[in-house]
Amino acid sequence: EPLPTYDEVLVCTPDTTEEEVELIVRRALSSDSQNQKIYCLLGAEKLVYKVSKQLESHFFRLLQSSTVPDYRFIIFCNAKAHNSYVITAFNTYKVTIPCCTMTEIQAYLSTHLKVPCGTAPVAQAFEEPYQQNVKFIFSNQAGMGR
Repeated sequence: EPLPTYDEVLVCTPDTTEEEVELIVRRALSSDSQNQKIYCLLGAEKLVYKVSKQLESHFFRLLQSSTVPDYRFIIFCNAKAHNSYVITAFNTYKVTIPCCTMTEIQAYLSTHLKVPCGTAPVAQAFEEPYQQNVKFIFSNQAGMGR
């Protein structure tokens, strides 16, 4: 399967805005979402209380008016973040993933996320033992071509 595109993933920080959260929820629950995309919030426990409340509000309001029976929306949270409003609000949807060792995770990623030979010259910029095609690069100046 192809990797997620920029419109499918929101990496949450304490600075994530209500508008960003609303936008990804709208994408996930809109009639256009039946194109098999999987929308994700990563690190949702980092959202501030006000944004977390808006996430809950937008999700349940849009869910009631949505005509999409098989939406794909995943919220990833750190299980140790007990004081997160997001974890409390979406507790009924909670799925606990069994823990794996770091070695098992690395073995899985190295077999499933390899760059095919002769492709993706951007991936060759990372000189690592395994040429994985998933990298997160953060910049304080968005849109500056970095």
